[in-house]
Amino acid sequence: MTARIHRRKYELTESYEMEEERMMIWFHFNHLEEKLQVKVRNFYSLADIISQTIEPGPERTVALRKLLEAKDAAVRATLHPGR
Repeated sequence: MTARIHRRKYELTESYEMEEERMMIWFHFNHLEEKLQVKVRNFYSLADIISQTIEPGPERTVALRKLLEAKDAAVRATLHPGR
């Protein structure tokens, strides 16, 4: 029974890591114009720090998703100020 629990935990951890690695593509910024790169560069750095320093799991995934929402809002605010 213990082996099954550990195996399940490993599978969940691996699943979260794969999901978060896929999420990191949304933080890339080199393809953006310079004024946007300046705004979103730090979001990428923070996402990388979160991925490297917080154990995989649902709350780390939530942290990355919320950070992605904030990054997207910053891009929209830069493109359309005041809206």
